Amino acid sequence: MRHPILISICAAGALALAGCESSTDQEEVDRALQDLNVVDETNLNDVMLTVADADEAVTYFKRATAGQPDRIDLQRGLAKSLIRAQRHGEGVAAWQKVVDHKDSKVDDKVDLADALIRNNDWERAGQTLDSVPPTHETFKRYRLEAMIADSNKEWKKADSFYETAVGLTTRPASVMNNWGYSKLSRGDFAAAERLFAEAIQNDQSLFTAKNNLILARGAQKKYSLPVIPSTQSERAQLLYTMGLSAVKQGDTTIGKGLLRDAIDTHPQHFEEAVRSLRALEESS
Repeated sequence: MRHPILISICAAGALALAGCESSTDQEEVDRALQDLNVVDETNLNDVMLTVADADEAVTYFKRATAGQPDRIDLQRGLAKSLIRAQRHGEGVAAWQKVVDHKDSKVDDKVDLADALIRNNDWERAGQTLDSVPPTHETFKRYRLEAMIADSNKEWKKADSFYETAVGLTTRPASVMNNWGYSKLSRGDFAAAERLFAEAIQNDQSLFTAKNNLILARGAQKKYSLPVIPSTQSERAQLLYTMGLSAVKQGDTTIGKGLLRDAIDTHPQHFEEAVRSLRALEESS
């Protein structure tokens, strides 16, 4: 985004020169300044959608759409900002307005379905995706289709959609984690373990997949930590998860040992593990 002082200097210089030119030249200067403003506004819109505070972005796009209500790019910016700010109900309404716009695209329907899922309106989300042409094959569309199939316990469809989604992205970790959790909820613990491991291979920072991997292993009574990249704090948390899993499986003695390991491993005081261990010892 251009520095505002630089813009002011350029604008002032252009206007000064324009005073010595003909009306045709003046029109060209006006057009140049208008183009300059459009470029700066585009950059500002991008900043608001990525690095700005979510609530500030909502305020910005609300003001912008109030001034230019027919511009679909500003309406999209408002809808995205509302979802980013966790204001899902308002986000659904904003995306619906985008979809109803004469210049809307198929991707807008997919984004509306995403907003509906976030707002826990699964039925309407499914209906929205049903209205998307089958030729519109994108990662986001198939990821949402998989989630909806999961919610309906349509396991074969879910697996097919997850597999397609994985093939349509270069960053499949999050969808592999979702797929693994789907397998975990069905009781297919071995498949879940494999998918969580693959998710971690694709994104070593994805702690959710690491924790889910421990849950899948614990459900199979595998009480050793796998070799995965982790910080000391993460390792302590994983030991804690494994300890609770062991207790849930009825292996209380093993669980206590894992909780002690978690307490000893954590670089700081691990209150949750201490509290859980104390409760187990008092009940035995």
